[in-house]
Amino acid sequence: MKVAIIHNSYRQPGGEDVVVAEETRLLEDHGHKVVSYRRSNHELDGMSKGQLLIHVKDVVYSGDSKGEIKNLIRNERPDMVHVHNTFLMISPSVYEACKDEGVPVVQTLHNFRLLCPGGTFYRSGVVCEECIGGKFWNGICHGCYRNSRSMTSVVALMLKFHQLRGTWSNSVDKYVALSEFARSKFVLGGLPPDKVQVKPNFIGIDPGAKTQPGEFALYVGRLVPEKGVEVLLAAWKKLSKAPPLMIIGDGPSKDGLQSQIETEHIPNVQLMAWKPRELVLDAIKKAAVLILPSTWYEGFPMTIVEAFACGTPVICSRLGAMQEIVVDECTGLHFTPGDARDLAEKVDSLFGDSKRLSAMSRAARSKFEELYTAEKNYSQLMSIYEQTISASSRN
Repeated sequence: MKVAIIHNSYRQPGGEDVVVAEETRLLEDHGHKVVSYRRSNHELDGMSKGQLLIHVKDVVYSGDSKGEIKNLIRNERPDMVHVHNTFLMISPSVYEACKDEGVPVVQTLHNFRLLCPGGTFYRSGVVCEECIGGKFWNGICHGCYRNSRSMTSVVALMLKFHQLRGTWSNSVDKYVALSEFARSKFVLGGLPPDKVQVKPNFIGIDPGAKTQPGEFALYVGRLVPEKGVEVLLAAWKKLSKAPPLMIIGDGPSKDGLQSQIETEHIPNVQLMAWKPRELVLDAIKKAAVLILPSTWYEGFPMTIVEAFACGTPVICSRLGAMQEIVVDECTGLHFTPGDARDLAEKVDSLFGDSKRLSAMSRAARSKFEELYTAEKNYSQLMSIYEQTISASSRN
Protein backbone atom coordinates (compact mmCIF):
# COMPACT_ATOMS: atom_id res chain seq x y z
CA MET A 1 0.00 0.00 0.00
CA LYS A 2 1.15 3.54 -0.73
CA VAL A 3 0.12 6.13 1.86
CA ALA A 4 0.48 9.91 1.58
CA ILE A 5 0.89 11.57 4.97
CA ILE A 6 0.04 15.26 5.35
CA HIS A 7 1.23 17.10 8.44
CA ASN A 8 1.65 20.72 9.53
CA SER A 9 3.95 21.00 12.55
CA TYR A 10 3.65 23.77 15.12
CA ARG A 11 6.45 26.08 16.18
CA GLN A 12 7.00 24.04 19.33
CA PRO A 13 7.48 20.29 18.72
CA GLY A 14 4.93 18.13 20.50
CA GLY A 15 3.21 14.80 20.76
CA GLU A 16 1.61 15.09 17.32
CA ASP A 17 5.02 15.14 15.66
CA VAL A 18 6.06 12.04 17.62
CA VAL A 19 2.90 10.20 16.53
CA VAL A 20 3.43 11.14 12.87
CA ALA A 21 7.02 9.88 13.01
CA GLU A 22 6.00 6.66 14.78
CA GLU A 23 3.18 5.88 12.34
CA THR A 24 5.40 6.63 9.35
CA ARG A 25 8.06 4.27 10.68
CA LEU A 26 5.42 1.65 11.47
CA LEU A 27 4.11 1.68 7.91
CA GLU A 28 7.57 1.57 6.37
CA ASP A 29 8.67 -1.27 8.67
CA HIS A 30 5.76 -3.31 7.31
CA GLY A 31 6.75 -2.71 3.71
CA HIS A 32 4.38 0.13 2.81
CA LYS A 33 5.48 3.10 0.74
CA VAL A 34 5.04 6.46 2.47
CA VAL A 35 5.15 9.82 0.71
CA SER A 36 4.97 12.97 2.79
CA TYR A 37 3.71 16.52 2.43
CA ARG A 38 5.03 18.58 5.34
CA ARG A 39 4.71 22.23 6.29
CA SER A 40 5.67 24.10 9.45
CA ASN A 41 4.34 27.17 11.23
CA HIS A 42 7.95 28.33 11.38
CA GLU A 43 7.29 29.53 7.82
CA LEU A 44 5.41 32.45 9.39
CA ASP A 45 8.57 33.68 11.10
CA GLY A 46 9.99 35.35 8.03
CA MET A 47 6.75 37.01 6.88
CA SER A 48 6.15 40.75 6.99
CA LYS A 49 2.89 42.14 8.45
CA GLY A 50 1.56 42.54 4.94
CA GLN A 51 2.37 38.95 4.06
CA LEU A 52 0.73 37.76 7.28
CA LEU A 53 -2.46 39.61 6.37
CA ILE A 54 -2.44 38.02 2.93
CA HIS A 55 -1.91 34.61 4.53
CA VAL A 56 -5.18 34.92 6.47
CA LYS A 57 -7.15 33.72 3.46
CA ASP A 58 -4.85 30.70 3.15
CA VAL A 59 -5.62 29.69 6.74
CA VAL A 60 -9.27 29.41 5.70
CA TYR A 61 -8.71 27.95 2.22
CA SER A 62 -5.37 27.63 0.46
CA GLY A 63 -5.55 27.16 -3.27
CA ASP A 64 -1.78 26.62 -3.37
CA SER A 65 -1.94 23.72 -0.91
CA LYS A 66 -4.86 22.21 -2.79
CA GLY A 67 -2.92 22.37 -6.04
CA GLU A 68 0.22 20.90 -4.49
CA ILE A 69 -1.71 17.97 -3.03
CA LYS A 70 -3.42 17.35 -6.37
CA ASN A 71 -0.01 17.22 -8.04
CA LEU A 72 1.31 14.88 -5.35
CA ILE A 73 -1.64 12.53 -5.84
CA ARG A 74 -1.30 12.55 -9.63
CA ASN A 75 2.44 11.91 -9.46
CA GLU A 76 2.46 9.32 -6.66
CA ARG A 77 -1.02 7.71 -6.99
CA PRO A 78 -1.36 6.82 -3.28
CA ASP A 79 -4.02 4.36 -2.14
CA MET A 80 -4.76 6.47 0.91
CA VAL A 81 -4.15 9.98 2.25
CA HIS A 82 -3.71 10.28 6.01
CA VAL A 83 -3.96 13.85 7.33
CA HIS A 84 -2.68 14.69 10.80
CA ASN A 85 -2.76 18.50 10.94
CA THR A 86 -3.48 21.29 8.44
CA PHE A 87 -3.22 24.32 10.78
CA LEU A 88 -1.94 27.01 9.95
CA MET A 89 -0.03 26.62 6.67
CA ILE A 90 -1.90 23.90 4.76
CA SER A 91 -5.65 24.53 5.36
CA PRO A 92 -8.60 22.12 4.95
CA SER A 93 -8.59 22.72 1.18
CA VAL A 94 -6.47 19.57 0.89
CA TYR A 95 -9.48 17.39 1.72
CA GLU A 96 -11.21 18.65 -1.41
CA ALA A 97 -8.06 17.96 -3.43
CA CYS A 98 -8.21 14.33 -2.34
CA LYS A 99 -11.92 14.11 -3.04
CA ASP A 100 -11.47 15.61 -6.51
CA GLU A 101 -8.78 13.03 -7.25
CA GLY A 102 -10.82 10.12 -5.86
CA VAL A 103 -8.42 9.19 -3.04
CA PRO A 104 -9.89 8.27 0.37
CA VAL A 105 -8.92 10.43 3.36
CA VAL A 106 -8.31 9.56 7.01
CA GLN A 107 -7.90 12.41 9.52
CA THR A 108 -6.43 11.88 12.99
CA LEU A 109 -8.01 14.18 15.58
CA HIS A 110 -5.02 15.05 17.76
CA ASN A 111 -6.78 17.95 19.51
CA PHE A 112 -10.22 19.61 19.62
CA ARG A 113 -9.51 22.26 16.94
CA LEU A 114 -12.57 21.34 14.83
CA LEU A 115 -14.82 22.24 17.78
CA CYS A 116 -12.84 24.94 19.59
CA PRO A 117 -10.76 27.78 18.08
CA GLY A 118 -8.22 27.35 20.87
CA GLY A 119 -8.11 23.61 20.24
CA THR A 120 -8.14 22.77 23.95
CA PHE A 121 -11.62 23.27 25.50
CA TYR A 122 -9.82 25.37 28.11
CA ARG A 123 -10.20 29.01 29.14
CA SER A 124 -9.20 31.06 32.17
CA GLY A 125 -7.98 28.04 34.09
CA VAL A 126 -11.05 25.84 33.62
CA VAL A 127 -12.57 23.52 31.04
CA CYS A 128 -14.81 25.39 28.57
CA GLU A 129 -17.09 23.87 25.91
CA GLU A 130 -18.99 27.00 24.89
CA CYS A 131 -18.05 26.69 21.20
CA ILE A 132 -19.40 23.15 20.69
CA GLY A 133 -22.01 23.14 17.96
CA GLY A 134 -20.39 25.89 15.93
CA LYS A 135 -20.90 28.73 18.43
CA PHE A 136 -17.44 30.07 17.69
CA TRP A 137 -18.36 33.68 18.55
CA ASN A 138 -17.85 32.68 22.18
CA GLY A 139 -14.20 31.91 21.42
CA ILE A 140 -13.85 35.22 19.57
CA CYS A 141 -15.27 37.17 22.54
CA HIS A 142 -12.77 35.51 24.87
CA GLY A 143 -9.82 35.61 22.44
CA CYS A 144 -9.21 31.90 22.99
CA TYR A 145 -6.51 31.49 20.33
CA ARG A 146 -3.31 33.13 21.55
CA ASN A 147 -5.33 35.56 23.71
CA SER A 148 -6.21 37.52 20.58
CA ARG A 149 -9.72 38.27 19.32
CA SER A 150 -8.41 39.02 15.83
CA MET A 151 -6.42 35.81 15.56
CA THR A 152 -9.28 33.81 17.07
CA SER A 153 -11.59 35.37 14.46
CA VAL A 154 -9.41 33.93 11.70
CA VAL A 155 -9.57 30.44 13.20
CA ALA A 156 -13.31 30.76 13.82
CA LEU A 157 -13.85 31.88 10.22
CA MET A 158 -11.96 28.82 8.98
CA LEU A 159 -14.03 26.51 11.17
CA LYS A 160 -17.39 28.07 10.31
CA PHE A 161 -16.57 28.25 6.58
CA HIS A 162 -15.85 24.53 6.40
CA GLN A 163 -18.72 23.62 8.70
CA LEU A 164 -21.16 25.40 6.36
CA ARG A 165 -19.38 24.05 3.28
CA GLY A 166 -19.80 20.49 4.58
CA THR A 167 -16.06 19.78 4.48
CA TRP A 168 -15.97 17.83 7.74
CA SER A 169 -18.95 15.64 6.79
CA ASN A 170 -18.39 15.17 3.06
CA SER A 171 -14.67 15.45 2.27
CA VAL A 172 -13.20 13.24 5.02
CA ASP A 173 -13.92 9.51 4.83
CA LYS A 174 -12.80 8.47 8.31
CA TYR A 175 -11.72 10.22 11.51
CA VAL A 176 -9.41 8.70 14.10
CA ALA A 177 -10.17 9.78 17.66
CA LEU A 178 -7.57 8.92 20.28
CA SER A 179 -10.04 7.90 23.00
CA GLU A 180 -13.70 7.12 23.54
CA PHE A 181 -13.94 10.37 25.48
CA ALA A 182 -12.66 12.37 22.49
CA ARG A 183 -14.96 10.47 20.13
CA SER A 184 -17.99 11.40 22.23
CA LYS A 185 -17.06 15.09 22.06
CA PHE A 186 -16.57 15.08 18.28
CA VAL A 187 -19.87 13.29 17.72
CA LEU A 188 -21.57 15.79 20.04
CA GLY A 189 -19.95 18.52 17.96
CA GLY A 190 -21.51 17.21 14.75
CA LEU A 191 -19.15 14.71 13.13
CA PRO A 192 -20.98 11.68 11.67
CA PRO A 193 -20.78 8.90 14.32
CA ASP A 194 -20.11 6.20 11.72
CA LYS A 195 -17.03 8.09 10.52
CA VAL A 196 -15.29 8.43 13.90
CA GLN A 197 -13.24 5.44 15.03
CA VAL A 198 -11.01 5.12 18.10
CA LYS A 199 -7.32 4.23 17.79
CA PRO A 200 -4.94 5.22 20.60
CA ASN A 201 -1.36 6.36 20.36
CA PHE A 202 1.45 3.83 20.78
CA ILE A 203 5.20 3.37 21.17
CA GLY A 204 7.14 2.04 18.22
CA ILE A 205 10.12 0.71 20.17
CA ASP A 206 9.42 -1.03 23.46
CA PRO A 207 11.73 0.46 26.16
CA GLY A 208 11.21 -2.58 28.38
CA ALA A 209 9.87 -2.75 31.91
CA LYS A 210 11.75 -1.38 34.89
CA THR A 211 13.74 -3.73 37.10
CA GLN A 212 13.73 -1.50 40.21
CA PRO A 213 10.69 0.05 41.95
CA GLY A 214 11.90 3.65 41.83
CA GLU A 215 12.01 6.21 44.61
CA PHE A 216 10.93 9.53 43.09
CA ALA A 217 7.86 11.06 41.44
CA LEU A 218 8.13 12.48 37.93
CA TYR A 219 6.39 15.09 35.81
CA VAL A 220 7.25 15.29 32.09
CA GLY A 221 5.71 17.87 29.77
CA ARG A 222 5.26 21.46 28.74
CA LEU A 223 5.37 24.04 31.50
CA VAL A 224 2.14 25.93 30.83
CA PRO A 225 -0.78 26.70 33.16
CA GLU A 226 -3.18 24.06 31.80
CA LYS A 227 -0.71 21.30 32.66
CA GLY A 228 -1.36 21.93 36.36
CA VAL A 229 2.25 22.00 37.58
CA GLU A 230 1.27 24.71 40.09
CA VAL A 231 -1.17 22.20 41.59
CA LEU A 232 1.63 19.65 41.76
CA LEU A 233 3.88 22.05 43.66
CA ALA A 234 1.04 23.01 46.01
CA ALA A 235 0.54 19.31 46.75
CA TRP A 236 4.24 18.88 47.54
CA LYS A 237 4.01 21.68 50.10
CA LYS A 238 1.28 19.76 51.90
CA LEU A 239 3.26 16.52 52.23
CA SER A 240 4.86 15.99 55.64
CA LYS A 241 7.41 13.60 54.11
CA ALA A 242 7.64 14.65 50.50
CA PRO A 243 9.41 12.13 48.25
CA PRO A 244 11.80 13.51 45.63
CA LEU A 245 9.99 15.13 42.70
CA MET A 246 11.65 15.58 39.30
CA ILE A 247 10.06 17.98 36.80
CA ILE A 248 11.31 17.73 33.22
CA GLY A 249 10.09 20.34 30.77
CA ASP A 250 10.26 23.78 29.25
CA GLY A 251 7.72 26.49 28.56
CA PRO A 252 6.53 29.97 29.49
CA SER A 253 5.78 28.98 33.11
CA LYS A 254 9.29 27.71 33.82
CA ASP A 255 10.78 30.83 35.45
CA GLY A 256 7.69 31.35 37.60
CA LEU A 257 7.74 27.73 38.77
CA GLN A 258 11.44 27.91 39.64
CA SER A 259 10.81 31.08 41.61
CA GLN A 260 7.91 29.44 43.41
CA ILE A 261 10.05 26.45 44.39
CA GLU A 262 12.75 28.71 45.80
CA THR A 263 10.68 31.40 47.54
CA GLU A 264 8.19 28.97 49.07
CA HIS A 265 10.93 26.50 50.02
CA ILE A 266 9.08 23.56 48.48
CA PRO A 267 11.03 20.46 49.55
CA ASN A 268 12.66 17.81 47.38
CA VAL A 269 11.76 19.35 43.99
CA GLN A 270 14.18 19.46 41.06
CA LEU A 271 13.19 21.41 37.95
CA MET A 272 15.14 20.26 34.89
CA ALA A 273 15.28 21.41 31.27
CA TRP A 274 13.77 19.33 28.49
CA LYS A 275 15.78 16.23 27.60
CA PRO A 276 16.08 13.96 24.54
CA ARG A 277 13.46 11.24 24.41
CA GLU A 278 15.82 8.42 25.39
CA LEU A 279 16.77 10.27 28.57
CA VAL A 280 13.12 11.00 29.32
CA LEU A 281 12.32 7.29 28.98
CA ASP A 282 15.21 6.48 31.29
CA ALA A 283 13.79 8.89 33.89
CA ILE A 284 10.31 7.36 33.55
CA LYS A 285 11.75 3.90 34.06
CA LYS A 286 13.59 5.01 37.21
CA ALA A 287 10.56 6.83 38.67
CA ALA A 288 8.17 5.25 41.15
CA VAL A 289 5.23 7.12 39.65
CA LEU A 290 4.46 9.57 36.84
CA ILE A 291 2.10 12.44 37.71
CA LEU A 292 -0.19 14.24 35.25
CA PRO A 293 -1.91 17.08 37.14
CA SER A 294 -3.53 18.67 34.06
CA THR A 295 -6.55 20.90 34.49
CA TRP A 296 -7.63 20.50 30.84
CA TYR A 297 -8.84 17.45 28.93
CA GLU A 298 -5.53 16.49 27.25
CA GLY A 299 -5.61 14.53 23.99
CA PHE A 300 -3.78 11.26 24.48
CA PRO A 301 -0.60 11.97 26.45
CA MET A 302 2.30 9.97 25.07
CA THR A 303 3.88 10.07 28.52
CA ILE A 304 1.13 7.77 29.85
CA VAL A 305 1.89 5.14 27.20
CA GLU A 306 5.61 5.52 27.86
CA ALA A 307 5.01 5.12 31.60
CA PHE A 308 2.94 1.99 31.06
CA ALA A 309 5.63 0.55 28.79
CA CYS A 310 8.18 1.10 31.55
CA GLY A 311 5.88 -0.37 34.19
CA THR A 312 5.49 2.98 35.94
CA PRO A 313 2.03 3.74 37.45
CA VAL A 314 0.38 7.10 36.75
CA ILE A 315 -1.39 9.49 39.08
CA CYS A 316 -3.61 11.74 36.96
CA SER A 317 -6.48 14.21 37.14
CA ARG A 318 -9.92 12.65 37.03
CA LEU A 319 -10.60 14.43 33.77
CA GLY A 320 -11.17 13.71 30.09
CA ALA A 321 -9.22 10.94 28.38
CA MET A 322 -6.78 10.62 31.28
CA GLN A 323 -9.36 8.95 33.52
CA GLU A 324 -10.20 6.58 30.66
CA ILE A 325 -6.60 5.57 29.95
CA VAL A 326 -5.46 5.26 33.58
CA VAL A 327 -7.60 2.75 35.46
CA ASP A 328 -8.06 3.98 39.03
CA GLU A 329 -6.57 1.64 41.67
CA CYS A 330 -5.19 -0.59 38.89
CA THR A 331 -2.65 1.17 36.64
CA GLY A 332 -2.55 4.27 38.84
CA LEU A 333 -4.73 6.67 40.78
CA HIS A 334 -7.13 9.49 39.97
CA PHE A 335 -7.40 12.73 41.92
CA THR A 336 -9.83 15.64 41.77
CA PRO A 337 -8.62 18.14 39.13
CA GLY A 338 -6.99 21.19 40.67
CA ASP A 339 -7.22 19.77 44.22
CA ALA A 340 -3.70 19.87 45.69
CA ARG A 341 -4.83 18.26 48.95
CA ASP A 342 -6.36 15.28 47.17
CA LEU A 343 -3.24 14.87 45.04
CA ALA A 344 -1.03 15.01 48.15
CA GLU A 345 -3.13 12.31 49.81
CA LYS A 346 -2.85 10.06 46.74
CA VAL A 347 0.93 10.52 46.57
CA ASP A 348 1.31 9.86 50.29
CA SER A 349 -0.83 6.72 50.18
CA LEU A 350 0.97 5.23 47.19
CA PHE A 351 4.52 5.95 48.34
CA GLY A 352 3.63 4.46 51.71
CA ASP A 353 2.49 1.13 50.24
CA SER A 354 5.23 -0.69 48.32
CA LYS A 355 3.07 -3.77 47.60
CA ARG A 356 0.33 -1.64 46.05
CA LEU A 357 2.89 0.30 44.02
CA SER A 358 4.43 -2.95 42.76
CA ALA A 359 1.03 -4.35 41.76
CA MET A 360 0.20 -1.18 39.84
CA SER A 361 3.56 -1.36 38.12
CA ARG A 362 2.81 -4.86 36.83
CA ALA A 363 -0.71 -3.82 35.79
CA ALA A 364 0.64 -0.81 33.88
CA ARG A 365 3.07 -2.97 31.92
CA SER A 366 0.31 -5.49 31.17
CA LYS A 367 -1.93 -2.70 29.88
CA PHE A 368 0.83 -1.56 27.53
CA GLU A 369 1.28 -5.07 26.17
CA GLU A 370 -2.47 -5.42 25.71
CA LEU A 371 -3.23 -2.10 24.01
CA TYR A 372 -0.26 0.08 23.08
CA THR A 373 2.41 -1.94 21.28
CA ALA A 374 3.42 -1.24 17.69
CA GLU A 375 1.95 -4.51 16.42
CA LYS A 376 -1.39 -3.91 18.11
CA ASN A 377 -1.52 -0.42 16.64
CA TYR A 378 -0.50 -1.59 13.18
CA SER A 379 -3.42 -4.02 13.14
CA GLN A 380 -5.82 -1.23 14.12
CA LEU A 381 -4.39 1.20 11.57
CA MET A 382 -4.63 -1.32 8.74
CA SER A 383 -8.21 -2.11 9.69
CA ILE A 384 -9.09 1.59 9.47
CA TYR A 385 -7.35 1.98 6.12
CA GLU A 386 -8.97 -1.13 4.64
CA GLN A 387 -12.44 -0.12 5.83
CA THR A 388 -11.96 3.37 4.42
CA ILE A 389 -10.72 2.17 1.03
CA SER A 390 -13.52 -0.39 0.81
CA ALA A 391 -16.21 2.15 1.66
CA SER A 392 -14.73 4.68 -0.77
CA SER A 393 -14.73 2.17 -3.64
CA ARG A 394 -18.45 1.54 -3.11
CA ASN A 395 -19.34 5.24 -3.38
